[in-house]
Amino acid sequence: MATATAWLSLKNNSADGLVSADLPTAGSGLAAPRAASTDAITTLDKTFLTKVRQAGLWEIPAGRLAQTNASSEAIKRAGLHLLDGHSKLDQLVREDSEALHVPIPDQATAEQQGWVTQLRNARGSDFDQLFVDLLRASHGKVFITIGEVRASTKNSLVRRLASQANTTVQDHMDVLEDTGLVTDATLDDVASTIPK
Repeated sequence: MATATAWLSLKNNSADGLVSADLPTAGSGLAAPRAASTDAITTLDKTFLTKVRQAGLWEIPAGRLAQTNASSEAIKRAGLHLLDGHSKLDQLVREDSEALHVPIPDQATAEQQGWVTQLRNARGSDFDQLFVDLLRASHGKVFITIGEVRASTKNSLVRRLASQANTTVQDHMDVLEDTGLVTDATLDDVASTIPK
């Protein structure tokens, strides 16, 4: 029994030696990978922060309008997803912009404000289709930017925001598609904006 225990001990020690022989030691001159910087901000990062903020500034009101102007429960449900998702993203982007000293707008773009006006003036099935057309196209287009930012940013706060935005936008596209109202024309519009 003692011989077997001694043999196992030697076997384990020599195996450990073989494994550790392949690993770099602290003084071997190999640098440990550096964590991404939290202060490196690119133009794309700044644009992304602006887009996330502006999305919330028009999609939160659009989500509220869905509760009163829609004829379909699926549209009202999509509106609730917009309210919830963009409220959380808006909180994050405001915190991140402050921490990173990157100014963000307090108003949606003129085009986005025009979309809210169109939605405010629509009712019933007309509202439902307009809501899906505008929001599915918008989410599809920003999804492209999110992927680019998430793949390339060196800023950990921006990367976290992009991950959250990716999850939120995917959820919104799914719930909009669940309405059964997404048209080929809307998808073609999104496809036309993808860089070739």
